[in-house]
Amino acid sequence: MNLGPWGDLTIFAGGMEFVFATAVFVYIGRLERRTSHPLGDQVGAHKAVLAKIRKGEALTQDEHDYATELVADARSPLAYAIPAALFTIGFFYVVGCLFMLHLDGGNPSFRTFIGGIPMLTSMNIAAQLRRVAGMKRKLQDIPVIDTDADDRLSPVGSS
Repeated sequence: MNLGPWGDLTIFAGGMEFVFATAVFVYIGRLERRTSHPLGDQVGAHKAVLAKIRKGEALTQDEHDYATELVADARSPLAYAIPAALFTIGFFYVVGCLFMLHLDGGNPSFRTFIGGIPMLTSMNIAAQLRRVAGMKRKLQDIPVIDTDADDRLSPVGSS
């Protein structure tokens, strides 16, 4: 049976979605099984630590350990399965709609291209992962200070 290019792309997208979804479940399973860093339980810790790295401010040992964990998570190839799965969902929707239009006749409407929204969103997620992963070199150059009295994060922008 000849499905045409849209049918072939729809089947391809469905198969790739299965592959990426499997990789996402493997990655999330690994994250859930490991012991998380105590700073990960604080609201805003992620943003505060990454802001300190971007500004080149000194980090406490706990913040440095947490930042190392964040960067390592973003550098994992399996982390990119999340935006890939999201992109593939949108792609599947678009080519599936175009396949049905090809079979039944008709013109594409706005509804056909709604799948572009998760595709654009996935590109933003991948860019953010890439940005955090790129902080590895910057993290190595940041000095680590030892604070015995206060283990809490200082607010962003305070000295």
